[in-house]
Amino acid sequence: MANIAIVIDNDFEDSEFEEPARCLKEAGHRLTLVGTEKGKRLTGKQGDSHPTVDCTPDDVAADDFDALLIPGGYSPDKLRTHGNIVEFVKAFHTSGKLIAAVCHGPSLLVDADAVRGHRLTSWPSIRRDLTNAGGDVVDQEVVVDGNLITSRKPDDLPAFCDAILSHLPEPG
Repeated sequence: MANIAIVIDNDFEDSEFEEPARCLKEAGHRLTLVGTEKGKRLTGKQGDSHPTVDCTPDDVAADDFDALLIPGGYSPDKLRTHGNIVEFVKAFHTSGKLIAAVCHGPSLLVDADAVRGHRLTSWPSIRRDLTNAGGDVVDQEVVVDGNLITSRKPDDLPAFCDAILSHLPEPG
């Protein structure tokens, strides 16, 4: 079983949280929601999902986890302004741990200095940001490059989930 952190705040894209979370839980992995305020009840962009933050980066460390998931929506943009969240994400990257980001999720990787020299994909509106941060941005369903798995949009979630699961240890 892998321990997976999910960095999240209000206005995340509901399906980009719910679908990977479901797939990961069904595969036997443990999820921890990391946000800006422990116990905060969040609301997705579509208003369909209302998870509660388990802890903040002050309560945990990247070393406590095997992988990191960054759902899209407006959540990553909000999280970019919180230094402790950015440092938490950066710690995953510098230690070579798996980071999976979908849609607008890779925008958080820019602030964590985790883009330069990597091939990745995203929602079209942040592609220039990723390129300016030194990334090689392509328009593909899923891109796996080193410890990064990125995907473009909700329609890509089945392939995104498959890629994540194929890079995690089998539960047991």
